[in-house]
Amino acid sequence: MDLVSENKMNSESEGRPVPPTTLPLQGGATQRKKLSAPRISLSLDQSEDDLGETPDDLDINVDDLDTPDEGDYLDYTDHEMDWEDPSAAKSSEPYDPIPTYSAEEERRDGKLWRTVIIGEQEHRINMKIIEPYMRVISHGGYYGNGVNAIIVFAACFLPDSDREDYREIMENLFLYVISTLELMVAEDYMIVYLNGATPHRRMPGLGWLKKCYQMIDRRLRKNLKSFIILHPSWFIRTILAITKPFISAKFSSKIKYVNSLDELQELIPMDSIQIPECIIRLDKELKEAAENSKVNSFLQGPEPTAAARAE
Repeated sequence: MDLVSENKMNSESEGRPVPPTTLPLQGGATQRKKLSAPRISLSLDQSEDDLGETPDDLDINVDDLDTPDEGDYLDYTDHEMDWEDPSAAKSSEPYDPIPTYSAEEERRDGKLWRTVIIGEQEHRINMKIIEPYMRVISHGGYYGNGVNAIIVFAACFLPDSDREDYREIMENLFLYVISTLELMVAEDYMIVYLNGATPHRRMPGLGWLKKCYQMIDRRLRKNLKSFIILHPSWFIRTILAITKPFISAKFSSKIKYVNSLDELQELIPMDSIQIPECIIRLDKELKEAAENSKVNSFLQGPEPTAAARAE
């Protein structure tokens, strides 16, 4: 920029008034100044000549508007396939409908598991897997003054040890027996162990019996007044002889062996005890065998003494 033009700009700027720093308002300090909004004109026509004009009447016929045909609509039902290989749409199979879950099925499934507290610890019992063996323990009524319970344990209802899931069944069955025992017993009680008609493959192992004894609450051990074993076999006698080091002498004194149902009836009331049919048949067979043995001994006569043999 040359000197002449610079002097010209300075002269023009000196002739302009200085802009005010304050805005004087008329009508007092409390009166507000009203500002009017500029007028805006809109037109549907996009020509620049008509921007300043506003039509007085806008008449639009909806029927004359062009609407898309039915085929022009986009199909959004298969929008997931737009991102995949087009050939995949032909090979895809329809999804199976989600099965409904009725309230009865929900209640039934809820009964498949039972939560119990044993020794201040929470355990879960699979009730479905032990359902065929739940008859192993039952309530046999009361004795004495009517508050002492009779608990019946039938070994013939135990599972076979050759099953693949034998270990899982016995673990859940153990929890079921202990928890049921705690529910049935309030005061003193006795256990009637039905040992007869039980094959060797169904007899509980030494570890299982030891675990049962150790998991029984101290109150249950103390309130147990008698442990009666019906139809004892050499196997159960051997098991009890081996477990003596693990049990107290006081508990060992509570064990009683009974050879028949008649002897058991002399000790406790049998009205509420449910004896399995296999136990009843075995008791009948043992009774007949014992009577036949007595008859044979009577027919054979007394055995000769040692003195008679010497002569």
